[in-house]
Amino acid sequence: MLFYILSLFLAFFSRKIFLDCLGAEFIGLTDMLGNIMRFLSVAELGIGTSIVFFLYKPLQENDHDKINEIVSMLAFLYRCIGFLIGGAGLLVSLFFPWWFNNLSTGLFLVYFAFYAFLGQSLVGYLFNYRQLLLSANQKQYVVHSYFQTIGLLQSLTQIVLAYYFKNLYLWVVVGFVYTIIGCILFNRRIDKEYPWLKIDMKAGKANLKRYPEVLKKTRQIFVQRINDFVLNRCDAIFIGSFVSVTQVAYYSNYMMLIYKLIFLVNILSDGLRAGVGNLIAEGNEKNIMKVFWELATVRFFILGGVIFSLIIGIQSFITYWLGVEYQLSMLIVYLIILHLFFYLQDAAVLIFIGGAGLYQDVWATWTSFFITLGITLLLAPHFGIIGILIGKMSSLFIINVFWKPYFLFSQGFKKRVWIFWRGMLPLYFIFGIFTVFAVIIKQQIIDVYADSFIMLVIIGAAVFIPLMLAYFLTLFICTRGMKYFVARKPVIYNHLSKLICQN
Repeated sequence: MLFYILSLFLAFFSRKIFLDCLGAEFIGLTDMLGNIMRFLSVAELGIGTSIVFFLYKPLQENDHDKINEIVSMLAFLYRCIGFLIGGAGLLVSLFFPWWFNNLSTGLFLVYFAFYAFLGQSLVGYLFNYRQLLLSANQKQYVVHSYFQTIGLLQSLTQIVLAYYFKNLYLWVVVGFVYTIIGCILFNRRIDKEYPWLKIDMKAGKANLKRYPEVLKKTRQIFVQRINDFVLNRCDAIFIGSFVSVTQVAYYSNYMMLIYKLIFLVNILSDGLRAGVGNLIAEGNEKNIMKVFWELATVRFFILGGVIFSLIIGIQSFITYWLGVEYQLSMLIVYLIILHLFFYLQDAAVLIFIGGAGLYQDVWATWTSFFITLGITLLLAPHFGIIGILIGKMSSLFIINVFWKPYFLFSQGFKKRVWIFWRGMLPLYFIFGIFTVFAVIIKQQIIDVYADSFIMLVIIGAAVFIPLMLAYFLTLFICTRGMKYFVARKPVIYNHLSKLICQN
């Protein structure tokens, strides 16, 4: 949370400096190249997610030999993936003269930036793969602390150099250098954390035959990774292709705020993924369902904080932060927020699907992929960003709202899906009512009285806090999940008291 707050403040400051000193075209270019790199990273195939699933049990049993076998297998697979991504990156770069021929910055900068991004990605696959062991061992906070520290130092350096020198090449070089530094420091920490960890590439290759389930789950997850990329990571590619590279920068200003909020939500839930995996491994059905409803309700409360704050303040914030010329239309803003709701609302379901290793619904992923791609390609040439967002939301509504809950309850919990809807419909209904309140607050209060950034903060806080308190009380009165969560709080306080006394 500390790093999140620091990086959040720095991100707003740095974005303004970069747009003013380096130009919207260059920032849009780096956003688009970053999307291309994320597309190439689909070649990871979901191996990391699959491997983490197989680490839960040996970590619980403290079986060092088996952990060494699995991580060695991960090392071998990630080395192969690194070479594959490197080759694919070189191949993709051959098309840059057709994609970026109208940029004022010139093609040499495009290649220079892309190969630097490619090098940073390869460092992650060839040397940083052991971070997955920390994630499976419920120590994701260690990963965050190292990479967030490096990220903060990198941003500070880039801000200073951009402000004084306005050199685009220098900005790219700084990112590559800090990636190398972060890799060296992080791997030293891994060596201290797990001194018994021994990587054997040859043994890792041989172990693939002993763990056929890894490749089976990898194939299932791979399709989901492709779909996730199309849904959430290729906006810049579509906008750059159907609208303009400059509009990529405008859209990315909003998405930077969105991603920071998503990152905050993930901070609160990343540790739960491994915990849910261990919970399911224990097999206590009553406790599993209790935790599911707690998680679903608390996530809806957090989701309310995210969505309501965006409705109330994002458009005014963009105006006072960057200028009114960087605003998108209100219709696009509402569609962005609606898409975010569809993306985050099923988090509890997806966490339990991952914890149970349920990745066999490949058909649903392919269906989602073709719905998204088909509607986007149909609408984007005529409606631009609006068409792209409609394409993304269509598949999320069909698959994530309806299919995924049915899949979890029928295949994972072995229960009727009506049990899910009986618990979730009150959450949807309450959320919808308070969303309407948020829209009314924006139109009747924020748009009228928040005529400066200071007034936006003061008035926004004055209306947001009571809104969230009322939302919490309504969830507590109307849902069992929030009652479970509140009842658990004394246990948490007792545990914290013991830790304080021990320290």
